[in-house]
Amino acid sequence: MKSSTEFIRFDAVKKSYDGNAYVVRGLDLSVRQGEFLTLLGPSGSGKTTSLMMLAGFEAPSAGEIHLDGQRIDQVPPHQRNIGVVFQNYALFPHMSVADNVAFPLRMRGVGGADIQAQVKRALDMVRLVGLDDRRPAQLSGGQQQRVALARAMVFEPKLVLMDEPLGALDKQLREHMQIEIKALHRRLGINIVYVTHDQSEALTMSDRVGVFDQGVMQQLAPPDELYESPSNLFVAQFIGENNTLRGQVAELSGERCLLRCADGTGIAARSGPGLAIGQQAALSLRPERVRLLAEGDEGSDRLNAVSAKVVDLVYHGDHRRLCLDACGLANFLMKLPNDASVPALRPGMSLRIGWDAAQCRALPLQ
Repeated sequence: MKSSTEFIRFDAVKKSYDGNAYVVRGLDLSVRQGEFLTLLGPSGSGKTTSLMMLAGFEAPSAGEIHLDGQRIDQVPPHQRNIGVVFQNYALFPHMSVADNVAFPLRMRGVGGADIQAQVKRALDMVRLVGLDDRRPAQLSGGQQQRVALARAMVFEPKLVLMDEPLGALDKQLREHMQIEIKALHRRLGINIVYVTHDQSEALTMSDRVGVFDQGVMQQLAPPDELYESPSNLFVAQFIGENNTLRGQVAELSGERCLLRCADGTGIAARSGPGLAIGQQAALSLRPERVRLLAEGDEGSDRLNAVSAKVVDLVYHGDHRRLCLDACGLANFLMKLPNDASVPALRPGMSLRIGWDAAQCRALPLQ
């Protein structure tokens, strides 16, 4: 159960390997008790380095890290009471499942009888009872991942860190394990800090997501807020699919604005932070927000209505993905549900499309 109590805190944390370039730049972060936090971003953005500093495998160049009220950035990794799961699982191939899970307990000097009880409890928790004597090579990828989870949790750590733990699994198994890990988190109420570059994984599993780019956390928010209200253009383009329409801010009124595209089209939208009349801006619009309109339908300050031409369409099972020429954009994307209410479409057809002004956001160009 999440609480308002602060459990992890990064204070102005920086990391440089050469004393000049910073991989992490002034990270301030507060994580609540019981929270599932995901650090998301492209390769080299600083997310994994932040996780490694929390684990103790990297030392900050500046700043402080606190865990459960105690400063830990000068504490050795083995004294931090943190479980870690890596992408390659790091299981000992010559050891049985039970011995792999027992390893952290033996390193902590736990007695034999207690080890057996705790290993049994951990294997039961990840549904691997009966596989105690098998070696890692005799297990599937999903089972190996569960062993790594059991080993990270067997000593009842305050915190579990996961660095791309599902990256080696196929799509179906990865999605299944996402549900398993989230259910485990909910049942045990422990803190999890999870690193991934997979946006879908982050949105599916997390209480909050921190998006990194160039060593800076660009936005920290719940998944729905991150998707619906990105704070800048990088977050809008990195999270999910997105149409980016560029133009000049022609009108600005409270939380609404009018963006004038290069082809003269006026688009009403929600205003992002820092916009001013005359400024160049980019409009972020999700493909699934666009819908077909009747021919001749006119727009308003609440509904954007534009003409478009079908360039291509692709069948995706539950929906069709259309590539359109619209608003001066030759690869304008639109998703339509695959049901009988949608008319037959083909390349070259002209149509009217529209979307609500409240479902798109204008953001300053970076």
